[in-house]
Amino acid sequence: MKHITTFLFSLALSLNVVAGGFQVNLQGNRSAGMGHTGTGLRLGAASGFFNPGALAFSRSEVLIGINLISAYVGYSEFEPGIYQAQKTDDIGTPFHGYAAFKLSDDSPFVFGLGVYTPFGSSIAYDDDWKGQFLLREMGLRAIFYQGTVAYQVNERLGIGLGYVFGTGDFVLRRAVPLQLNNGEYGEANLSGAGIGHGFNVGVLYDVAENISIGASYRSGIGVSLDEGKARFDVPPALNANFPETNFTTQLNLPSVFNLGIGIKASAKLTLALDMNYVAWSSYDTLSFDFEQNTDNLEDVNSPRQYRNVVILRLGAEYELNEKLTLRAGTYYDFTPVQDGFMTPETPDMDKIGVSIGASYTYKKLTVDASFLFVTPGERSDTNLETQFAGVWSSRAFIPGVSFSYKF
Repeated sequence: MKHITTFLFSLALSLNVVAGGFQVNLQGNRSAGMGHTGTGLRLGAASGFFNPGALAFSRSEVLIGINLISAYVGYSEFEPGIYQAQKTDDIGTPFHGYAAFKLSDDSPFVFGLGVYTPFGSSIAYDDDWKGQFLLREMGLRAIFYQGTVAYQVNERLGIGLGYVFGTGDFVLRRAVPLQLNNGEYGEANLSGAGIGHGFNVGVLYDVAENISIGASYRSGIGVSLDEGKARFDVPPALNANFPETNFTTQLNLPSVFNLGIGIKASAKLTLALDMNYVAWSSYDTLSFDFEQNTDNLEDVNSPRQYRNVVILRLGAEYELNEKLTLRAGTYYDFTPVQDGFMTPETPDMDKIGVSIGASYTYKKLTVDASFLFVTPGERSDTNLETQFAGVWSSRAFIPGVSFSYKF
């Protein structure tokens, strides 16, 4: 019983790392249509996220947008087993909003505001599926708020710095291997909220008339969760072993270093190449402190051993005319989850994304649309801690739209 309960809570907090380990790279639909490139490009108000240095070249603008994520996650036993399961259907709705303010045409300063959802996850399975003691349902919402100051040093060089305030909340339910009077298994429910602070700094430099390079660094964010709530539905005789209690933890979301190149290949064609280096090694151990301990409920220090990874991105846009622009892109995303650490919350694997997009401009208003397809992936694994084994598969369809208005 002690081992079961300890593992119960070690997994419960791993969903916060789903917020970090499962990045939501959808912070602008112009960028999304180009494989989510943008570090080496001037993206207007959206550069507050992608590269604060590029924001220095922006004019006053307001941009808002949303994406819809329809994802499939499937599980099957190793042969000769025939059991299969999949997550229940749901739609994720990450959003983004940015504003850029240039005080005058000759001012070198641009001020930016941003609100976006860089982390988040939602996954649920049927309550009676094979892995119900690991997970029934999990949901996470994370919202980041950023204020930015950018400075145009000269016609070629821009620098910028942003302060980031992050908020997040989560809920999780999973079965407990104890039967209630009605014959159903008990359940654990966890919920909590936390905040964190970080920064986003960047530089953009035009090395030639048709080539720009950019670099940005989004700091890691330590999320402090001080008053999480743990509740249990167990047989009454065991209530003392599973008390309703608070918990605290410190979770370190990874830093991200970005390097990008923008190439004006012709008057109408622009190419972009980005590299993101995500320092997931900051998440090597999960520490979890309960306010009230029992023989069955002890504090947790559980290894995760995530590894640093690289994401490679390539994008292009072609201006058909003054009003219509077409885009396409692709990326390869390496998973930070090492062999032996797959769980139903993070059935992660290397991913390939393919995207298309378009913009239409009418006077000062621009509409950006994108569609991203995350190609089917598959991975076999046996979790070293739980011995839960099988083959995981996934794919996703992600349309999106943004609206921007330049002043």
